[in-house]
Amino acid sequence: MTHHWGYLGAITSAVLFGMSSTFNKIALANVPPLVVAGMIYFIGGVVLFILRFSPLNERILKLLETSTRTEKKITRSDYGVLALVILFGSIAAPLLLLYGLSQTTAVNASLLLNTEVVLTVIIAFSFYKERGSAKDYLAIFVILIGVLFLTTNGQLQNATFTEVTGNLLIIGACLFWGIDNNLSKRLSKKRDLPLITGLKCLIGGTALLILALVIGINLYFPIIALPYLLSVGAFSIALSILLFTFALRELGVMRTGVVYSTSALFGAILAFFVLGEAFTIIQLFAGLIMVLGVFLLYKR
Repeated sequence: MTHHWGYLGAITSAVLFGMSSTFNKIALANVPPLVVAGMIYFIGGVVLFILRFSPLNERILKLLETSTRTEKKITRSDYGVLALVILFGSIAAPLLLLYGLSQTTAVNASLLLNTEVVLTVIIAFSFYKERGSAKDYLAIFVILIGVLFLTTNGQLQNATFTEVTGNLLIIGACLFWGIDNNLSKRLSKKRDLPLITGLKCLIGGTALLILALVIGINLYFPIIALPYLLSVGAFSIALSILLFTFALRELGVMRTGVVYSTSALFGAILAFFVLGEAFTIIQLFAGLIMVLGVFLLYKR
């Protein structure tokens, strides 16, 4: 396998995660946000552990084998890094995002969520010394411009940023996810990715559900929401995180994070077909710009 599989993994991960916004929106009509977050991570963890201890595990590991050298042993320090990944990416970030969304506008949230990509790249550049060529940075810039206009529909004038607390909470969530992405780079070198990602999802989801109980939120949800929770948990969380971690191994944090940002495009397309939400000419043009950026990055 070559780095081409890394790009395929990142794009597939983005497609799978992109569908989560539509299905989560349907589930949120009947289920509290914190319960949705906890359930999808918990379900994702269960799915990954089923795969990990099934006859399919060895086949999955062989599919993920590449020319990149992997490490079979998971050390005590690796579990320490995993604990930080769970704390930042599976517990703190979702919490900050949920409470931030309740205190700011949709336009502000869409715009600010793009800072995850920016912060991921800055951390990778500053602390992990990842570097690219001038063409790499051009491709990254093109993708970020596309993401900006896709998620805001070009209505930047409506982003007033007067809801200071909500905006800061969302930026904090993006910072934690940026840290999570960079820490996960080390874990991506491990051969047993189903175990690593399974622990991340299962522990994070369990912690969120326990927190919901502690603050008095009922975990009951109607059966009509179950198909959406199962779909998001199995595909948008379990398989998406597994493929994202694989892409980190092949491409590095910077390129994987930027390519993964195309999930906004796939999410908008699915919302158009399933929910009937608007998909404007500006968003279509922004999506084409993102595709061009990914192509430039891939060719490089």
